[in-house]
Amino acid sequence: MSNQIPSRETALSLLKKYNQSDSLIKHAYAVEGVMRYMARKYGEDEDEWGVVGLIHDLDYEQFPDQHCTKTAEILAQNRWPEHLIRAVVSHGWGICSDVKPETTLEKVLYAIDELTGLVATSALVRPTKSVLDMKAKSVKKKWKDKRFAAGVDRNIIQQGADMLGVALGDLITDTIMGMREVSEQIGLKGDA
Repeated sequence: MSNQIPSRETALSLLKKYNQSDSLIKHAYAVEGVMRYMARKYGEDEDEWGVVGLIHDLDYEQFPDQHCTKTAEILAQNRWPEHLIRAVVSHGWGICSDVKPETTLEKVLYAIDELTGLVATSALVRPTKSVLDMKAKSVKKKWKDKRFAAGVDRNIIQQGADMLGVALGDLITDTIMGMREVSEQIGLKGDA
């Protein structure tokens, strides 16, 4: 294992080697954008957090039944640092992994992974189809309708917010802010 943080280009190349789905790649960009935003907020390494966000669902398209496990194998084969592999695997805690998020990086990834999906879906039903004019209030309204974005596990999001010791509304706001930075890449710039 190396201790050097892989470059964004290396992470992106690996992501695209295992994923062709436009929606999965956009999700990776969304999570990367939020992770970079949150790294700055917490005074952490933006590049490190960004590559973890970018690569977190590396195995999902080709190995959905081995999610997180296969990613750990692939990243180890590519000599990624152990702490980054652990961070990626921890986002599946309680679903497909028994690695509990412990570091701030791990907790943020766990909290925002599902939330980016809810924010994206909420943006797409807005007249502007954009995150640029979206507020947390809009997402919280959709949160209550369990049929809306039914695949998004709201319990995981809430558990992640609790782990971080932040209010749900604040976590939603931070997620929106991070997604705004990559709005064009993820197709949510809209008309705003």
